[in-house]
Amino acid sequence: MNHKFKRSALSLVLGLLTAAAVQAAPLHWAAQNDVLTLDPHSQNHGTTSAILAHAYEGLTRYGKTYQIEPALATKWTQISPTQVRFELRRGVKFHDGSPFTADDVLFSFARIKQPQGTMQAYVNGISEIKKIDSHTVDFILSAPNPILLRNIIDFRMVSKSWAEKNKSVNLPDVKVKEETFATRNTNGTGPYKITGWQPDQKISMVANKDWWDAANASNVDSVTYSPIKSDATRVAALLSGEVDLLTDLPTQDVAKLRADPKIAIMEGNEVRTIFFAMDQGSDEIRGSNIKGKNPFKDKRVREALSVAIDREAIKRAIMRGLSAPAALMVAPGVNGHTADIDTPAKADPEKAKKLLAEAGYADGFEVPLNCPNNRYVNDEEICQAVVAMWARIGVKAKLQTEPMTTFSPKVQGFEHQLFLFGWGVPTYDALYTIQSLARTKTTGPDGNWNYFRISDAKLDQLTDAIKVEGDVNKRNALLREALLRIRDEHFFIPVHHQVRPWAMKKNVSTVHRSDDRPEARFTNVK
Repeated sequence: MNHKFKRSALSLVLGLLTAAAVQAAPLHWAAQNDVLTLDPHSQNHGTTSAILAHAYEGLTRYGKTYQIEPALATKWTQISPTQVRFELRRGVKFHDGSPFTADDVLFSFARIKQPQGTMQAYVNGISEIKKIDSHTVDFILSAPNPILLRNIIDFRMVSKSWAEKNKSVNLPDVKVKEETFATRNTNGTGPYKITGWQPDQKISMVANKDWWDAANASNVDSVTYSPIKSDATRVAALLSGEVDLLTDLPTQDVAKLRADPKIAIMEGNEVRTIFFAMDQGSDEIRGSNIKGKNPFKDKRVREALSVAIDREAIKRAIMRGLSAPAALMVAPGVNGHTADIDTPAKADPEKAKKLLAEAGYADGFEVPLNCPNNRYVNDEEICQAVVAMWARIGVKAKLQTEPMTTFSPKVQGFEHQLFLFGWGVPTYDALYTIQSLARTKTTGPDGNWNYFRISDAKLDQLTDAIKVEGDVNKRNALLREALLRIRDEHFFIPVHHQVRPWAMKKNVSTVHRSDDRPEARFTNVK
């Protein structure tokens, strides 16, 4: 046989095999809770952000190893310590075909800052954005910002013309269940177009064939996301082949799934801390038998509730080993976290009783406890276990659970005064937690998630210093001091940092994300 012919034939076969390997394929992804909205500037909620990152983009983004890389900006230049120039990517179009320009950046900046939203932390320290020309903008900072490029990853661009046309310039007030066109419709620049949302059933996406980075896209041409609350139903969907990727694994099923030859398990820590939050500002706790005063204002009560919790027992019996008991409000992997200050005290009910007695509650007290039942790993089970632990020290917590879609607006409306919550750190820097959760609530990102009425002058001083400190060692020292103050004043009751294994069919490959944001652009289905 002619050798030239043989080589040509071999090349043809290899080409066909390569084409088959990258053939477009759908992805069916499931987890336990739904998005809260399709508006990228409205709700700072992990699942919502994970889904919307497929449709909406920022000027910067994370690569596979969390390095900062260009997205809708191709270049940035430090003009001065408080002025950064961004050159915008040319030729980018929104999903409706309209061009992306500097006007959309200015519009999105004004929109994300509106007080009825909860995303202001991502534009922290930006005083103004100035248009230089159609594809150049200057960020004017209130002070030097050492983590600006990380913050703005979740400052996602919305089309000015589309929002104006569809009466979605203003953000909805979710506390009164307000919606706009943008609540249920999208128009981003990202790799996928969201084509439908049926709440509590599914979200549908198709690949954006005109995406500016299409050369680096995966072979996933469509995505169906299903929120499945029931643990058993989620696992059954994976085992039956109905679901390709499962990112909320019931801890009790991990070993079974690991042993299944059709399933691959990908393990990894998550930069999310699960904790109990307390209203420390109200004069009285609604629904409590203590009238005329608020027990949570007393540091001894907060410490008693914390030391009564057996975190190791929760890890062993409820989390099946898939948690890291916590003393700090940030997890390993977040800048500011160090292991030496993240060692929780052992459970000590007798010490807890003594602290309560010293605070004037020797007989304990009654208080409502609110928990989501479909957001965090075993959230309802954790609350049930802690109710029993608190009962041993005389604190009778009356548990009520509900889905995150109704739970979150009540938190934002200050309706819950003792509740379970979780906080991830998409910036991978502890300032995000300190400023959002614990700084005195003012305007903008300062205390924008402080639904606990915490106000501590020393912590405010530290927070404001962290925002502008450019020296890495000095800044890390300030982060440590602030985290220690939050820990030692027991402003929150950390339970654990989540460990988040994912399960998938053997023909699915993806990149585990410690921010719990699976990305279809990093996923392939053979």
